[in-house]
Amino acid sequence: MDSVFYADELPPVGGIGTLAGPEGKHAATVRRLRIGERLIVADGHGSGVAAEVTAVDKGSLDFRVLDRFVEEQRLPRVTVVQGLPKSERSELAVDLATEAGADAIVPWQAGRSVSRWDTGKAAKGVARWQAVATAAAKQSRRLRVPQVADLHSTAEVSALIGRVVAGGGAALALHESGATPLAGLDLREREKIVLIIGPEGGLSDQEIEQFTAAGAVATVLGPTVLRTSTAAAVALGAIGVLTDRWTPAALPVPGPND
Repeated sequence: MDSVFYADELPPVGGIGTLAGPEGKHAATVRRLRIGERLIVADGHGSGVAAEVTAVDKGSLDFRVLDRFVEEQRLPRVTVVQGLPKSERSELAVDLATEAGADAIVPWQAGRSVSRWDTGKAAKGVARWQAVATAAAKQSRRLRVPQVADLHSTAEVSALIGRVVAGGGAALALHESGATPLAGLDLREREKIVLIIGPEGGLSDQEIEQFTAAGAVATVLGPTVLRTSTAAAVALGAIGVLTDRWTPAALPVPGPND
């Protein structure tokens, strides 16, 4: 399958575009693409083009657009609220959630988070998570790159839950004491889902109370306890099966050739 790269603008069919900067360097010097080879260039928001390399330089390449297509937005749209894990598991959590289809990722300073993003660390942490999400989206050939939000407090997560539930969506707080199995929930008609993952040590009783008061459902995936770095990916897989997210209609479809 053709490699995926990202660009801010996509030329029309027959047009010539250029990959420069980090994407161009990766394509030209790391992947070593050559004239005549095929690639996919996406804007990160669902639109993409099938293209052919026409010229290669150090750190950049030119391509000619052969076709355009769009990737339908998968529904329900899933936002993963990830309690900050320890540093060594932080990037793995974002990587796996992206590969499993997360539409957006919210870093959360949970009460039991060992990692602490103070004012100086928050911006750098968000930027690093975004870079990991972009790389994982490229690896899994996604046309949509999940956006990483600013660091959220527990109160801000509660407000997010309230907005989504008020709009007809669902909020699921994964917790080993949850009385409702994920497999028993009817999520097919929901357009938005907020999936809350605690850090090492899980959600505190106070956080569960606050989130359920805002409209979240305390739910459990199965009989085993998952690591914070893998829980979102496993839950996203389950949601994909329980809803229409993994149906053929969610795959890229032909778009206008303009």
